[in-house]
Amino acid sequence: MSEFGQNDRPDAGEILRMVGEAAYEWRLDSDGLTWSAHAAAVLGIADTAAIETGAGFARVIDASGGVSRLEAIQAANRHDSGDGVSYEAQYAFKRPDGSTTWLEDTGRWFAGADGKPARACGVVRAIDARHEREQELIKLAKFDSLTGELNRTAVIDVLSATLDETIRFRSSCGFLLAAIDNLGQLNDSYGFDITEEVIAQVAKRIRARVRGKDYFGRISGNKFAVVLTKCTPDELTVAADRLLAGVRDEPIVTSAGPVAVTITIGGVTAPRHAGTLSEVLSRSQDALASARDKRLGSFAAYRPSVERDALRKESLRATDEIIAALNDRRISLAFEPVANAAQHSVAFYECLIRAHREDGVQLAAGDIIPAAERLGLVRMLDHRVLELVVDELVAAPHLCTSVNVSPASALDPGWWSGLGAMLRANAGVGERLIVEITETAAIHDIDDARGFVSRAKDFGCRIAIDDFGAGNTSFRNLRRLGVDIIKIDGAFVQNLTKSEDDRAFVQTMIDLAHRLRIRSVAEWVQDEEAARLLSGWGCDYLQGAFVGLASSERPWLPEKKSKSAAGV
Repeated sequence: MSEFGQNDRPDAGEILRMVGEAAYEWRLDSDGLTWSAHAAAVLGIADTAAIETGAGFARVIDASGGVSRLEAIQAANRHDSGDGVSYEAQYAFKRPDGSTTWLEDTGRWFAGADGKPARACGVVRAIDARHEREQELIKLAKFDSLTGELNRTAVIDVLSATLDETIRFRSSCGFLLAAIDNLGQLNDSYGFDITEEVIAQVAKRIRARVRGKDYFGRISGNKFAVVLTKCTPDELTVAADRLLAGVRDEPIVTSAGPVAVTITIGGVTAPRHAGTLSEVLSRSQDALASARDKRLGSFAAYRPSVERDALRKESLRATDEIIAALNDRRISLAFEPVANAAQHSVAFYECLIRAHREDGVQLAAGDIIPAAERLGLVRMLDHRVLELVVDELVAAPHLCTSVNVSPASALDPGWWSGLGAMLRANAGVGERLIVEITETAAIHDIDDARGFVSRAKDFGCRIAIDDFGAGNTSFRNLRRLGVDIIKIDGAFVQNLTKSEDDRAFVQTMIDLAHRLRIRSVAEWVQDEEAARLLSGWGCDYLQGAFVGLASSERPWLPEKKSKSAAGV
């Protein structure tokens, strides 16, 4: 049954009460404020006597964090064409007992003869639950959920505003970047939950030692930032030392027991050493890296470095140059012959990357690979080289070649999927491709290296370890890897005829390879005397100036009338 009978319909005021709303009419000319019958119940007060004028109502509202009714009406400055102008406001209503409720106020104002607001009609309703949700969302957007401190976005906003103000008033400010040391080890030793306890406790200790006029927040997993307003270089050091001691002096108590924790800090003074937001962030990171290099648990202030700035500029230039060369298809291959040690005939070729600048200057692998590895671009280069190598193998059915793969690509699923797709589309190519990985990459993680070797062999490829002898591969690991070829590091070969130690080392490597049924290649063979020694010791292949230098020529093509590359 309905609460009301057919002839017992509620009036408008009762309906408003039922839905939690109160209506009003505000005469701006007389300041009279008339409320609907049940407004007191909606607002949670005894009666409306104290709020029956606009001035009286203004005394019991707090619009901080919101907009008052008058502000909303004034902001809605459109012309009233006869049907009024809408407005909306939110504010806190203060009751006589000291409690508050957040109200949403919506209505329309109507103009008087002068065109200005003369009368406003609207309704108010309590929105405490919605306001609380909105405030929580605002908090989540601005504060870190674990520590309750400012998050990265908020810290950067504060830093930007502080820097602007500092420059405008020709003052000085500081920025500290603090990192919890060995957080990964803490996580491995104690678990994720304890690590979070440590992060939260470190935040509390730093917060307790930050000046009231400064700002503090967490900007990444183990890093905190402090924005120091009106801070000199000397005060920057004092602040950093205070934070270091605050975290270091006593173990942090966790649910797993006490844990000794330290932080390392890098700092920069602005605008003395950093005039822009990006410079503050990057130079504080440079300072943090310097402090870590010196000693964990220490502080380093940024100091200008001509060498570091030059390296950064060179990195930017190299990045642009490498990306442009890839986009413009200015990456090519050079081919260095690898010969049979006994007959000196070409057994296969090693493919080496070449890049061509816009001015026509050719860059060798040594000019671009180190920069590409440092800048995270080497996988893009490896993928392009792989495409070019496969194209060469498809075009020359008797060609056998090797190609170097960087450690980054060796563990990249994208590189492997690309190799698999190309080899499946070109039957027989895999058997003529040798994939080279460096010894240091192979021994970094033996299990990963074994997976690399296994996948390559599944495609029909053979595997060579490049620069063998530069690392510390044990006999056991070399056997476990299951590689087909070792390339003895040229640093031990180039002085073979002059160094007894090098002769002993190289001869041992060749003998080791034979015992494990692995082919050996000696790199950097300079002359006939070295070639004769190597051949006498049983080395399988020679590579270097004695055999031939890398060239963009393709001697296996018929018109060259030179020996075709025989299979390994």
